[in-house]
Amino acid sequence: MLDLKTILADIAKSIVDNPEAVNVVESETENSVLLTLSVAESDVGMVIGKHGRIAKAIRSVMKSASSVTGKKVIVEIR
Repeated sequence: MLDLKTILADIAKSIVDNPEAVNVVESETENSVLLTLSVAESDVGMVIGKHGRIAKAIRSVMKSASSVTGKKVIVEIR
């Protein structure tokens, strides 16, 4: 079984300058998974990217990874 929380944390840690500040909180409902990504304040721009392109790419990767579980994944960045 895929651990979506670990996948998102690994992606975020590879992008940011302060990987020890990366935190992912997972909350699961009947048919969806909410992943809330928190990073250091100085790394928020790196995770979002210009015009939100990196955030969109992260969401696309997570959507593909969640297709195995059959649940919808929602990624929030804080």
